[in-house]
Amino acid sequence: MKLAGNWNYPTPIRFGAGRIAEIADACKAAGITRPLLVTDRGLASMEITTRTLGLLDEAGLGAAMFSEVDPNPTDANAEAGVNYYRAGGYDGVVAFGGGSGLDLAKVIALMSGQTRPLWDFEDVGDWWTRADPKGIAPIVAVPTTAGTGSEVGRASIITNTQSNDKKIIFHPKMLPSIVICDPELTVGMPKFLTAGTGLDAFAHCVEAYSSPHYHPMGQGIALEGMRLVKEYLPRAYADGSDLEARAHMMSAAAMGATAFQKGLGAIHALSHPIGAVHHTHHGTTNAVCMPAVLRFNADAIRDRFDLVAAYLGIDGGFDGFCAFVDDFNDSFAIPRTLTELGVKNPDMDALVKSALADPSTGGNPVEMTAENTRALFEACL
Repeated sequence: MKLAGNWNYPTPIRFGAGRIAEIADACKAAGITRPLLVTDRGLASMEITTRTLGLLDEAGLGAAMFSEVDPNPTDANAEAGVNYYRAGGYDGVVAFGGGSGLDLAKVIALMSGQTRPLWDFEDVGDWWTRADPKGIAPIVAVPTTAGTGSEVGRASIITNTQSNDKKIIFHPKMLPSIVICDPELTVGMPKFLTAGTGLDAFAHCVEAYSSPHYHPMGQGIALEGMRLVKEYLPRAYADGSDLEARAHMMSAAAMGATAFQKGLGAIHALSHPIGAVHHTHHGTTNAVCMPAVLRFNADAIRDRFDLVAAYLGIDGGFDGFCAFVDDFNDSFAIPRTLTELGVKNPDMDALVKSALADPSTGGNPVEMTAENTRALFEACL
């Protein structure tokens, strides 16, 4: 193993119950005087959103909002958001919500002052250097779910509506300037969303830990992130008002996204095209794919997951861990197959092609080929 890597760790985080009250101060600290709050349609009329807009308005920062965000955000959403941002003369973004709202908000901030098209900044090689850094607006991120960890990430996943592919858009300055993690904002999440987002965080940690790349800090964070999900997701699912459980899950989400700087893998390579074409929930899709991917990677990861099992108090080493994952999914009513999730008559050739083109394939410990990727999709179906 080559002991070398480029490491980056995240941004200032104001963590704790009630800290949404600091939203105006966080904007001012980021240099934002006229923010545009970006969220998804489902959150737009909810009390946590109107309260946050009220806090901004009371501080003289206005109460502007853009909420035309699909569950899997698209290039059309991004274009509409950038046009809205420019027309309103805003000078920063408040990214508010789950992964879809956060991802689109970060792209709006990136594109607000660019002249090149969005796809010129796809996470390929050094394409990010094409962006004018002075044209990237500052971001304050406020997650309202505990899953994606997009609040501590430097990238967004956007669906290309022409090719029906999910693409990763990347720039270091897409990392929010300040994050407010207030677990009280997650209390109202319904059970299915609590489970799906929590298992997304778990998938991030599992894949980061599986990745063959050298990043010992990411490895350690992934391990503890798995423990937090194992201990506290059942509690958050059983009682949404359990603030301690909600707080630990919010930490696990940020930890998963921090850890996957080490790499993702086949779980995400499969779930990205499935979500783009069949519009399934991302975290739930990850959970459905995880058992098959663990078996697919078994020879390469068995020894290290023997250690994971021991740390998590699971008997049976790697095999015990796999059995735990099956039971864990069942406890949250996660479908056993993609077919049960709603994936009907899939175009296997297109899915395999998209999966192999996904950047996540590079972090899988077993090389993905057209043949074994097709077999992996079939196992998940």
